[in-house]
Amino acid sequence: MLQLQFIREQKENIVERLKVKNFDASQILDQVIALDEKRRSTQVQFDNNQADSNKLSKEIGMLFKNGETQKANLLKEKTTQLKENSKELTEVLNKTQQELTSLLYNIPNVPNDLVKPGKNEDDNEEIFNEGIVPSLHEGALPHWELAKKYDIIDFELGNKITGAGFPVYKGKGARLQRALISYFLDKNIEAGYQEVQVPHLVNEASGYGTGQLPDKEGQMYHVTADNLYLIPTAEVPVTNFMRDELLNEKDFPISYTAYTPCFRREAGSYGAHVRGLNRLHQFDKVEIVRFELPENSYKALDGMVDHVKEILRELKLPYRILRLCGGDTSFAAAMTYDFEVYSTAQERWLEISSVSNFENFQSNRLKLRYKDANNKKHLAHTLNGSSLALPRVLAGILENYQTPEGIKIPECLVKYTGFDIIN
Repeated sequence: MLQLQFIREQKENIVERLKVKNFDASQILDQVIALDEKRRSTQVQFDNNQADSNKLSKEIGMLFKNGETQKANLLKEKTTQLKENSKELTEVLNKTQQELTSLLYNIPNVPNDLVKPGKNEDDNEEIFNEGIVPSLHEGALPHWELAKKYDIIDFELGNKITGAGFPVYKGKGARLQRALISYFLDKNIEAGYQEVQVPHLVNEASGYGTGQLPDKEGQMYHVTADNLYLIPTAEVPVTNFMRDELLNEKDFPISYTAYTPCFRREAGSYGAHVRGLNRLHQFDKVEIVRFELPENSYKALDGMVDHVKEILRELKLPYRILRLCGGDTSFAAAMTYDFEVYSTAQERWLEISSVSNFENFQSNRLKLRYKDANNKKHLAHTLNGSSLALPRVLAGILENYQTPEGIKIPECLVKYTGFDIIN
């Protein structure tokens, strides 16, 4: 959520920068400023009214003390009116604040100056490419056919139990999945991230805190009876550790990693490009989350990118890094780098990680602040990234490591799987 002072001082700049996200902010910012002026003027009226009421109460007390009951009762009539005024002004204040907050919740984060304009993923900027695309043997298969051939993932069984997008992992497929989770967590812990286990459902306040709510695209699963939401990523519960917290400058950086299942409705997703593991409603992911001082957050973002690079180098998967254009950058992010692994069997790139800096956008929603050496309060910066999302990493391993004899296991995973080939 953008800060009101920032909006008042930088309105024109915000309008121009949000055009990069294809968002016309001019009208909504005018509404925000108008409501803020109304809120401020109403607050002044309320404060003055309260001051008059307090002054009269003291005068009434003195009059009663001095035996001037008639004068005191006359003034009490005025205090009654002042109380009515206060009640009306409180109602106006509350309504105005609700309208103002609702508007602020619907304004995207301002993108970093490096983020270029663009409509969608086709306009993203490739900034790095590494790894060798393997030459597969004749008759090489996409991962969904390999899964069936070696009986390691059962899409039909998942469809029977729940529906499309909920696969069942079996045998060596389940062990490979578990191995990847353990490997990712170990790599993150070695890099200084503290492992945590978190709830898989969150309350409404948590959803608003990280920007998943209001859910404009209908992507979250909502447990209506309890007004809870299935998490779309561990980012939501982990980032909300710091909701309503006042930290000290020396507390930073703060780094967490968590494994969770993730749940996304993926409304409107269909077609051949979402076949198999390419897009699921439930999938596993290991997340990294950082809380940083503002002056260090972009250095931290670069460090997170390098960390994911190291993992992919060990997995020996061909990958590239994209800096997302404005049209593909999420509502809450100021800058995002996507990692994509090349699927040789499908002859296409598959997104496997997003690493983002949200600057103080989430912190303002969360009311996450810290005190500097002079006891002045500031908003912290938040960052998160996938390290890594499992389905497409698994798809990349199955497809790129397939041989006529079976699917080889990346060397760095063998100590986790206990086997070096699926056949």
